[in-house]
Amino acid sequence: MARYIGPKVKLSRRVGVPIADVPKHTARRQLTPPGMHGYRGRRLRDYGIRLVEKQKLRYHYSILEKQFRRSMDEAKRRKGNSGEVMLKLLEARLDNVLRRAGLARTIWQARQFVVHGHVIVNGRKTDRPSFSVRPGDVITLKEGLHPVIRDMMESMAGHITPEWLDVNPSELTIKVVTEPNPDDVPFDVNMNLVVEFYR
Repeated sequence: MARYIGPKVKLSRRVGVPIADVPKHTARRQLTPPGMHGYRGRRLRDYGIRLVEKQKLRYHYSILEKQFRRSMDEAKRRKGNSGEVMLKLLEARLDNVLRRAGLARTIWQARQFVVHGHVIVNGRKTDRPSFSVRPGDVITLKEGLHPVIRDMMESMAGHITPEWLDVNPSELTIKVVTEPNPDDVPFDVNMNLVVEFYR
């Protein structure tokens, strides 16, 4: 099985940044490199630096290498800066939209909601986390999930929703207003290095 099902904090430690915005990942002591006493090993060369930057992005969106490469190929085909187009493609994924809207605490939880068939896009059940949303799409959740989502939203009281999403907390619906803006991504990554990795 290709999907990584091991401890998620290990991924944050491997790349040196929190890949999820939860205390378990953001705790300062958790960002020491893996291994005994946080052994760093040798200094990274150019290839290693680009690889780590690419892995940061992959882990943050929780996608496989094959999917990531396919998104990069699509970004190169479209007009504009490949790095920015790539970020827009990743941000527009259905599982990521749920996370950005504050209806899921982590990308893994959002993915589970989608795969289990709890998410409805424009009146149709959608169970693909990679589904790409467009401006004007309306995302709703099945009634059975509402109590769980409301409890979670209370625990995430300070969550800031990006401007490209319009969230209605009373009905638990999300409307995609515009395309995502790469500048609004709350994750620090150097897209130039990621694009260079695939050259």
